[in-house]
Amino acid sequence: MKHGVAFRKLSRTSSHRMLMLRNLVTSLLQHEQIKTTLPKAKDAARLAEKIISLGKKGDLPAFRRATGFLLDQSLVPKLFTELAQRYAERPGGYTRIHKFGNRPGDNAPHAILELVDNPRDLRFQMTARAVGWELLSKRVGQEDPQSLVATGVPDIQDVIAKEKTVSLEERGALRTFTRRNLQKVLRFRSPEAVEEMSKIAEDHVDTLLAQPLALKEIASAKQEKKEKAAAFAGIRLKAGQTLPGGNRSTLHLAQGALGKENPGRWQWFTRRKLGVDKSSVWNQI
Repeated sequence: MKHGVAFRKLSRTSSHRMLMLRNLVTSLLQHEQIKTTLPKAKDAARLAEKIISLGKKGDLPAFRRATGFLLDQSLVPKLFTELAQRYAERPGGYTRIHKFGNRPGDNAPHAILELVDNPRDLRFQMTARAVGWELLSKRVGQEDPQSLVATGVPDIQDVIAKEKTVSLEERGALRTFTRRNLQKVLRFRSPEAVEEMSKIAEDHVDTLLAQPLALKEIASAKQEKKEKAAAFAGIRLKAGQTLPGGNRSTLHLAQGALGKENPGRWQWFTRRKLGVDKSSVWNQI
C-alpha cells in the first residue's frame, strides 16, 4: 500500500527527479516564465514558492540553503534583492500555472509556469485587453463607429483607477468578473501599474478598431484586382497568336512554353505546358 508516500515520481529516480526540479526552478527564476508539462509545473511551483520565501527571509541560513539549491549561482543576488522586494507585501502565491493544451507527439498536457507580477505576466496582459474590449463595446453602442475610430476610447486610465477601488457588489464601467481580475493583478503592484495597464488597453482598442478597416481595404483591393483581370480576359493571347513588335519564331509561337529552352535542366526533366508570347509590347498594356 502506498501510505505516507507523497508527491509525484515522474518516472525518475529520486536523484534524477530532484536535479530536474532544481533545473526547472533555476530556469523559472532566470526567465520568470517557462513551459513544461503540467505535472512538472506543479512540482516545480511548490519548490519555487519555498525558494522565494528563503529570499524574503534574507538571513545567512536562507542564503546558504538557496545557494545550495540553485544550479546557477548568479541568480542568488536576484533572489535576495529583486524578487524579495517584489513579493515583500505578498504573503504567498508567487507562481501561477496556465494550462497550454497538449504537446504534439505524446499528447502530454502542457502548461506555462510563471512568476506573478513578472514583466510578461499573462494574467495582467489578458486583464488589460479585457478592459479595453469592454470599454470599446459600450462606446460602439452609443457612438458612430466612424467617429469612434477618430477619437478612440478616452480616459481609460481614470476608469482603471476608479474600478480598482469599487467593490464587487457595486455597478461600474466593467463587468464583475473583469473588475475582480483587475483588482487581483493590481493589488500588490506599484502605482505605475495602472498607467501600464491603460497603455495596453489603449493599444488593444486601436487594434480592434483597425481590424475592420484593414479587412475592408483588403477586400476592396481584391475586388479591384479581380475587375482589372476580368477587363483583360477578353484580349488574353493564345498559343500561336502574337502582337505588333513580337520577334519570336512561328514555331515558338505555336508551341508556347514548349519553345523555351532551360539550359540549367535536362529537357526530359522539365514539365512542359502551353504559354503565351511575353513581349515588351504586351507587358506595357
